[in-house]
Amino acid sequence: MDSTGTNFAPGTGATAIDTPDAPDAPDLVTVPTRQGLEAVDIIRRGAGLAAPGVGPVLHDGSGGTLGFLVPPGTADAWDMPGSACTQTNGRGMRFGDAASPTAGGTGWLLPPEAVGPVTDPAVLRAALGEAARLIEAADNCR
Repeated sequence: MDSTGTNFAPGTGATAIDTPDAPDAPDLVTVPTRQGLEAVDIIRRGAGLAAPGVGPVLHDGSGGTLGFLVPPGTADAWDMPGSACTQTNGRGMRFGDAASPTAGGTGWLLPPEAVGPVTDPAVLRAALGEAARLIEAADNCR
């Protein structure tokens, strides 16, 4: 699956997904923080070799989950245990603004202006699988 950009609207600094039900609004994959942070590291280490890099990543206020923005339509076929993928339909998503997302306590771990396009779902799926194996191995060494 191809990665798509965040579609910054010319001259406004905001994206085309400022309104609900926008057709190009990204989906959101949420995972436990520990697995998500490992996946970010895995993707960043592999970026540029043959895989695209990590896109924007949200963290919740409690620190329990990370959310990866992925191309629209990813939620239709997402089937990775231990994670969830939901359609955002553009709700609460304004890129290019200085403010963080509006959901209570939610903020950017990797903001859109710092990383660019959304994360490729195939790359994310592979990184999450590798992260789960690394975490399991580390936990079994204790």
